[in-house]
Amino acid sequence: DAIAQCESGGNWSINTGNYEGGLQFLNSTWRSVKASDDPPHAYQASRERQIAAANRLLARSGIGQWPTCGRLG
Repeated sequence: DAIAQCESGGNWSINTGNYEGGLQFLNSTWRSVKASDDPPHAYQASRERQIAAANRLLARSGIGQWPTCGRLG
């Protein structure tokens, strides 16, 4: 939640055009880490589903995926 607060003001359904969801996924990144039954865009997914996908991304690539806000989480 701290990372989402920093990234998107805690808005889990935000879509800025380039970044989506509370954790501000690029759509290509979202597609690579989402579960098969997740929606096609991060901003359409629940907070819990976004966190689950972020945990998969974190395990794969580390906290550097959120270079500024990651240190808060």
